[in-house]
Amino acid sequence: MKLPDIIPIFPLPNVVFFPRMPLPLHIFEPRYRAMVRDAVKGARLIGMALLRGAWEKDYAGRPEIFGVGTVGELSRTEEFPDGRFDIVLRGLREFVIHRELTRAPYREAVVSWRQPPRDDLAPRMRAGIGTLVLRYLQRTGRADADTRLEETGVDDETFVNFLAQNLDLDQLEKQALLEAASLDERARRLVDVLEFRLEELRLDPAGQQARRHH
Repeated sequence: MKLPDIIPIFPLPNVVFFPRMPLPLHIFEPRYRAMVRDAVKGARLIGMALLRGAWEKDYAGRPEIFGVGTVGELSRTEEFPDGRFDIVLRGLREFVIHRELTRAPYREAVVSWRQPPRDDLAPRMRAGIGTLVLRYLQRTGRADADTRLEETGVDDETFVNFLAQNLDLDQLEKQALLEAASLDERARRLVDVLEFRLEELRLDPAGQQARRHH
């Protein structure tokens, strides 16, 4: 599909969205209810972006956001009688924000589109990621979760993006993964993050556990 130059932007402090991934959201703020209604009538696209800096001071306005995000297509929409929505987005493509517009009650931006990855991972890289993920899940007490991903036969982009979106990493770490220039670079950054987390667990298991639940 041809993607537009202007898209609505939904900024959140705790979500980094990746292509090919589903994202369920509950929409309750009036400005973002309007965004969903307009999206349903239009291109059915919503761009997700991560809030940055001291966003709490101006959440009702236009706090700063990171310049790279992912657009999702509305795959499910349920409107409640009071105007709230439950929606599910399906990640399509990463975008770069060039400037924001002020014509709508919600945030909109002029964007350009990053090219989808054309590279495949070396089999050794993918196997190594799978091993690190299993070790990480074992060390954090979730070894039953997602350990069959390597057996599902999903493509490399889905494999990496699933882990990037769903592992319990810091949002800034996830944003750095999203901004990687290629799939290979995203995979290498994921390896670096997992190795760093495992080293943290080795040196200070209690501290790492406390940090995750802070």
